Amino acid sequence: MSHLLLSRLSNLSPSGHSLLHKTIRLFSSSSTSPCFQLCVVEKDSPGDGGMVGDVHLFDAATEGLVTVTDKTIPEVITNGGIVVGASHGWLFFKDRHDHSVYVTDFYNSLAFKTNATMIPMPTFTALHLCQTEVVWNVAMSTSPGQQEDEDDWVVGIKFLGNQLSFCRPRRDLRWTNVSSPFKIFNNSNLMFSKRDKTFNLPALVGNCLCSWDIQFHKDGYPKIHKLLFHNLPQLPQSMWELLDSCPREDHWVESPSGESFLVKWYSRVSLSPSLSTLPIVMVFREEDRKDGVIKMCYTEDIGDICIFLSKSEAFCVPASSCPGLKPNSIYVADRVFSVYDLTTKTFHHFKYPIDAPEKISRVPCWLPPVSV
Repeated sequence: MSHLLLSRLSNLSPSGHSLLHKTIRLFSSSSTSPCFQLCVVEKDSPGDGGMVGDVHLFDAATEGLVTVTDKTIPEVITNGGIVVGASHGWLFFKDRHDHSVYVTDFYNSLAFKTNATMIPMPTFTALHLCQTEVVWNVAMSTSPGQQEDEDDWVVGIKFLGNQLSFCRPRRDLRWTNVSSPFKIFNNSNLMFSKRDKTFNLPALVGNCLCSWDIQFHKDGYPKIHKLLFHNLPQLPQSMWELLDSCPREDHWVESPSGESFLVKWYSRVSLSPSLSTLPIVMVFREEDRKDGVIKMCYTEDIGDICIFLSKSEAFCVPASSCPGLKPNSIYVADRVFSVYDLTTKTFHHFKYPIDAPEKISRVPCWLPPVSV
């Protein structure tokens, strides 16, 4: 079965054999490229009750297959755990049976030579008129174990609807639940700003930004910043009306240097009844912040930066740090798997096998580069 899957996934690149050699070199190097998880193919149990399998990932830089063989699979994954989000290369799995949630570094390159870490999360509790069955996305202040004080590891979860929940998993026995002061645009994504030490969420159809301090129980939060857009692209009014009617996600993302961007990702835009739907991406750069107003400038130039959007917390990577990445581009993984060139306004779709196995993840998450 694993051989069949490997031969199918090799269609992601013109040469499956060369991908295998690249995989070996990749994990002997000092860092990895951004990847998204494809699937895990289980093998026979070694006899001690554990399950072993091969991990398959897609490398954004080489546009090829990355395979890690004979990896011990955590029980929550073998039992059909559902991916509900990811951040900093750690995935959040929800147990199908008891709905418990775990965060794991199973797909993280740092864990490939050891057994994966599994950290249980407190049980979700819903606020009045809210729900916790459907998680929209997750965000973390940092990776577990990467901070001097483990109390600084904070997890934020946005549910479909108006509820957000925060906790320090190393210390808290329950979540701190908060409700948005107004109806949240369901497709807005929560993120953590290292620069501001806040969890940020676009709201009011992307016209403002809500911020919660890392000490999320403090008075005066959320802070609400009005977003003032200028230098908008010259589009006919009919096009703006069309975009307003299309499915969209809003991602607030921060570059390694601390620059902030708002990415509006329109996933299905139909320009004509005779044409198939197209994705469209618009990027706005933060220029100034004063008196509760953030000035945002439309841009088609983010320089050497690549922005990665998926069901993972959005992140930026300098293209020069990973040979093969395309600068000034947006990498998306959801309904489409592609890279959008802001300069040419064109999409390059990744090659994907028509007969892909059913086990390929239905919740693809980009995983950021890590040092190995």
